[in-house]
Amino acid sequence: MPNYRIDFAKEILGVPFTVGSVAIARARDPERARRAAEIRFARQHGVGDWRERADLATVAERL
Repeated sequence: MPNYRIDFAKEILGVPFTVGSVAIARARDPERARRAAEIRFARQHGVGDWRERADLATVAERL
């Protein structure tokens, strides 16, 4: 199974600024990795929904 890195960014005046990232060691596909990272990011920041801290989530497959 591939590894993924999901970067979370806050967009200010149209420019994305990375506010955090989460590495997912094993996921069947990028969508599952993104969902797992969203949950982990929210828990790390003590919020109910990841969108309270970030506007964007981008997935990158790691080798």
